[in-house]
Amino acid sequence: MTNERQEPATTADERTMLEGWLEYHRRTLAWKCEGLTDAQLRTAAVEPSELSLMGLVRHMAEVERGWFRKVLVAEDAGPIYYTEEDPDGEFHLSESDTWEEAYATWQSEIETARRNAARFGLDDISEGKHRRTGERFNLRWIYTHMIEEYARHNGHADLIRERVDGATGD
Repeated sequence: MTNERQEPATTADERTMLEGWLEYHRRTLAWKCEGLTDAQLRTAAVEPSELSLMGLVRHMAEVERGWFRKVLVAEDAGPIYYTEEDPDGEFHLSESDTWEEAYATWQSEIETARRNAARFGLDDISEGKHRRTGERFNLRWIYTHMIEEYARHNGHADLIRERVDGATGD
């Protein structure tokens, strides 16, 4: 595995630092998936869990979409992989699910997130509301939550990657 991540400068301003850490964690997840086959990327962590690297990437595409499209700018963007009948659909993979599609979808959601976030200051309140709580959030909170979400799932990705091919790394 190659490591092309870069931590943000230790003296960066707040926005640069938040965006830098979010990007660092996005790249970490991509790095954990690097060089694996579709079959390896679909490999579950351990039974009975269905958690896989490809499932994590699909999940993060949904998370990016939820926070930066639905909540931040109130876009009526439907789900990508889950349904009302299958609320964890992003984790339910079949042989026809490919890394190419999952990665492209995830990267598209990240690009949309960057564009949408660029329109807001850190203290600006979201145009949309959380689907369950009805709360609005400032961009700072969304960035912080996204860093936490990626960091947690990157821990999962570490363990899954080690199980798949023995590769370890920070």
